[in-house]
Amino acid sequence: MTAQAPSPTHRPGPRPLVLGSTSRYRRELLGRLHLPFEVASPDVDETPQPGESPLDLALRLALAKARAVAGRFPDAVVIGSDQVADLDGVALGKPGTHERAVDQLRRMRGQSVVFQTAVAVVCQDSGFAQVEVAPVRVRFRELGDDEIEFYLRAEQPYDCAGSAKSEGLGIALLDAIDNDDPTALVGLPLIRTCRMLRAAGVKLL
Repeated sequence: MTAQAPSPTHRPGPRPLVLGSTSRYRRELLGRLHLPFEVASPDVDETPQPGESPLDLALRLALAKARAVAGRFPDAVVIGSDQVADLDGVALGKPGTHERAVDQLRRMRGQSVVFQTAVAVVCQDSGFAQVEVAPVRVRFRELGDDEIEFYLRAEQPYDCAGSAKSEGLGIALLDAIDNDDPTALVGLPLIRTCRMLRAAGVKLL
């Protein structure tokens, strides 16, 4: 799903790049592109709206985060992202606590879950805005309570949507991963991000 405003206008020199996220996972992923960038907190309320689907929630929050930061850096190209775990239409976000993480993983064991990872790129000065989602379908193993406890004590993934830290021990929770953007499950789909940055006028290579 893509929404696009007019193409960026030409200006001398590259625009600053800002990651509108305090997530260390997204910061590490964006660093792979070898581009200089700043980090800014978007300070956006992540409460779902009544009747909002996990997909719509992820898209709305990614764009809202990018726009919030773009308001403070109007000449910059700003990246915003959000991830929501979709369990049969029910949104599972960051658990925040051990108890909530246990509940999430018990609900997901033996199930297929779609992690809706949305990314938005916005430049306020040029009027550029795009948002896309990279869905990742994950099948969880039939997990025992002892496995859940061991994993949570080892990784403490309380800042990860659905408590799933796939780049760490969380990979042992899974039977299969199906997606077309390899970094999406970690939190920032770099293939889509690169595509939108190019469209915004950012030179990558």
